[in-house]
Amino acid sequence: MAATAVSRKKKGASPNIFLYIPNLIGFARVALLIASLFFMTSNPYVAMSLYWLSAFIDAFDGMAARHFNQCTIFGSVLDMVTDRVTTLCLMMTCGQFYPQYMVAFQLLAVLDISSHWLQMYSSMLSGKTSHKFIKLEENALLRYYYTKPVLFTLCSANELFFMALYFAHFNINGPEVVAFSVSASVREWIGWITFPLFALKHLISLIQLVAAASNVAKVDADNTNLQNKAR
Repeated sequence: MAATAVSRKKKGASPNIFLYIPNLIGFARVALLIASLFFMTSNPYVAMSLYWLSAFIDAFDGMAARHFNQCTIFGSVLDMVTDRVTTLCLMMTCGQFYPQYMVAFQLLAVLDISSHWLQMYSSMLSGKTSHKFIKLEENALLRYYYTKPVLFTLCSANELFFMALYFAHFNINGPEVVAFSVSASVREWIGWITFPLFALKHLISLIQLVAAASNVAKVDADNTNLQNKAR
């Protein structure tokens, strides 16, 4: 009898979502990011090693969630917030290094956070578990953007562009490379090559902001119509 009661209790126990493997990976990313902040202005090599390790293990939380059947709304939100905060920290550091461009960094930060927050919120309103799930009838550009190859390419280019700015402050340039009759350092080439992709990513963020705001407004309009019909 006692064994049966214990067995029933175990079966009825709620799972600890915080201890799911993909969420533990997310917490590790946060810890690595926080550690990198202590070196951002003093030791760029240590700072960027920790920063990129945090970004690297981001590739495994989604894989773990699918493999262990541990996909959760909390995990999706944790992943999105960690991504945004990680980039924000690097942007804030660049803003400190280049105060003449502070307003530009602030506007980029506002656009990045607000567009993803609205996209996440509108996704939750429609019953989705992730802001990356775009239905066929929804925005075609965003649906293409959230495919793995495109998302990985644009996000990586965005991070590399900010890193090029970051390393420029410390005059860390790398060896000279000659291409197309142009001689420039590795850092300069990375900055030039990634800038168009960086700009494209933030243009898509603006489109995402408008699309998500429209989706939320549509939900409000539908609810208002239902309330009016019920009167």
